[in-house]
Amino acid sequence: MSSILTNNSAMVALETLRNVNRNLESVQSEISTGKKVATAKDNAGIWAVATVMSSDVESFKQISDSLNLGAATVGVARGASEQIVKTLQEIKNLVVTAQGENVDRAKIQTDIDAKTALIQGFVDAAQFNGLNLIDGTATADVEVLSSLNRDSSGAVTAANITVERQDLATTAGGGLAALTAVDVSTSSVTAAAGLVSIETLLQTAIDAAAAFGSSQASIKSQADFVTTLTDSLKAGVGSLTDSDIEAASAKLQALQVQQQLGVQALSIANQQPQALLSLFR
Repeated sequence: MSSILTNNSAMVALETLRNVNRNLESVQSEISTGKKVATAKDNAGIWAVATVMSSDVESFKQISDSLNLGAATVGVARGASEQIVKTLQEIKNLVVTAQGENVDRAKIQTDIDAKTALIQGFVDAAQFNGLNLIDGTATADVEVLSSLNRDSSGAVTAANITVERQDLATTAGGGLAALTAVDVSTSSVTAAAGLVSIETLLQTAIDAAAAFGSSQASIKSQADFVTTLTDSLKAGVGSLTDSDIEAASAKLQALQVQQQLGVQALSIANQQPQALLSLFR
């Protein structure tokens, strides 16, 4: 039955055209933004996961900065410790020389005193942004932020790498304070005692340098892991939200053809009432 009041063909063609236009708008947005899930209305579940992971990526960038700062601070302490070890070895050589009888112990002692003062200078200068790990003024360990750990419930906790301070100061009460008591100028007896003392002090400095080296290696390994993890998270977020441009391009062309056909179908359906006029001629 034909009707001049209700054009079913036109209504079907119009609804079809509306659906095509909605899909076309979606594909155009996908191509322009490069994302198939750009907002929560696109896919609420995927958008929520991607947003959380993107937030973690930004956090890990800050953690990377923290690790770089920690590595720099520990690196300064390690470098100073190694220089102190080298200087203590020089002092040990002087003490060994003083074990002989036909030597000028007074001049040897002058060299030892000068190198002792040099070591304290290393200790005082071994700071990064005001943090000194070898001057003995503080005993608390230093915590370097290393990661954010998210469990299955979504709870987040911070993880740290602990760096132990070392006391290599030659001042009273310092870890190398006994160095100021080394005196080879008096006799072979004090020179022998100095040899025992310097050996212990040298081992203390070696242990400190080794500890800092281990901490710095741990921080570097964590920094490398954070970089890899950040890249993996970015790739994961991209796979969830990024658009497949090749597929979107093909879909766009198909929808454009459908749109043209829909417009033509609607035009034909709108002409049907005009055909009814022929019944009255």
